[in-house]
Amino acid sequence: MYRVYLSNSRNKNIFYRGLLKMILSYEEAIKEYGSDYKLKKAIDSGVVFKIENGIYSSRKYNNELEVILKKYPKAILAGEYAFYIHGLTDVIPEKYSLATSSKAARITDKRVEQLYVRQDLLPLGVQEIEKNGAAIRVYDKERMLIELLRNKNSMPYDIYKEILLNYRGIIGDLEIWRIQEYAEKFPKSKMISKALDEEVM
Repeated sequence: MYRVYLSNSRNKNIFYRGLLKMILSYEEAIKEYGSDYKLKKAIDSGVVFKIENGIYSSRKYNNELEVILKKYPKAILAGEYAFYIHGLTDVIPEKYSLATSSKAARITDKRVEQLYVRQDLLPLGVQEIEKNGAAIRVYDKERMLIELLRNKNSMPYDIYKEILLNYRGIIGDLEIWRIQEYAEKFPKSKMISKALDEEVM
């Protein structure tokens, strides 16, 4: 990352040229610009924008999902929004589904549906992908297939059926051993394995 200071005009020019095209937390922004005072000067100059509390960017308009994931750095995109990101449904969910530790503080952001996950299961299948220029932490398709089978009764039937049919179409591209390995770690693993054999394979 660029480290810039505004002690003279030369460094000021470096500051304006060197601003990274990225979303920063408050801590990252302070590290980037040197102090809260210099960050406020950059905001006043229109070089950087305060997107919302604790989130800054060199762009006035930003990918909302990227902002959400920056705001909640320990959360993982899951639920129906993960299916949408993976191209398994065309329906855009109204909220961003974020998986967090079962001991995590409650997220009060109205844009977010918080999914509490047992600590040992939380990191299972996490990957980082790029979507519309944004780096996104999301559960892989194999983990999300397990989630689909586990949560079928709590999902609208038409959404479940659409996602299931799409999974059947790509099952040859998935790593079956990974799906089986994931399934063994969840409660009711036999039920999950049976549903996998009967409904997907």
